[in-house]
Amino acid sequence: MTEGAAAGVYPRGVKLGVDVGTVRVGVAVCDRDGILATPLRTLQRNVKKNTDVRILAALAAELEAVEIFVGLPRTMKGEEHASARMATEYAQLLALSLQDAGSDVPVRLVDERLSTVSAHRALHEAGMSSKNHRTVVDQVAAAGILQHAIDMQKARGTEVGNRVYAESAPGPTGDGAQSGPAVQTHSSEHGRLK
Repeated sequence: MTEGAAAGVYPRGVKLGVDVGTVRVGVAVCDRDGILATPLRTLQRNVKKNTDVRILAALAAELEAVEIFVGLPRTMKGEEHASARMATEYAQLLALSLQDAGSDVPVRLVDERLSTVSAHRALHEAGMSSKNHRTVVDQVAAAGILQHAIDMQKARGTEVGNRVYAESAPGPTGDGAQSGPAVQTHSSEHGRLK
């Protein structure tokens, strides 16, 4: 648990926002005071080798991030489908990669309905042509996810989202050998920890 969370206040420090797509992963960062989220970079998604996950874990260490928010795309009815499962699996891989690197930076899933739509709209309003959106839209969507999370943290004075934990799963023989990430999420009512 981070020092801020132990004190009942959201943690102060650099935070990352992540928008997971099938081809690209957008990354955003905020300042130590959690005032403004800004686009940082776009990673090419590599489902076979997960190099993007390792790059993101290394980036979190380099920036001394205290929290990472991964967008969880739900439908307008609040349902979770394939894209939500993909984001959850990505958060699992990231939590495991951080754990393997000896880091306990929390990875949290936060609702991101319409973040990409909003990002496209913002880029259009800024005068960027639609054909140029592809290079930055994922970063802008990640910034929207992160800004939403830090704004909620400030308004509530507490953690938001569901934390994803990576743990070693028992092997097929039950011998404790790691067979892949097992994830536990800590649900919170209306984004507040119970």
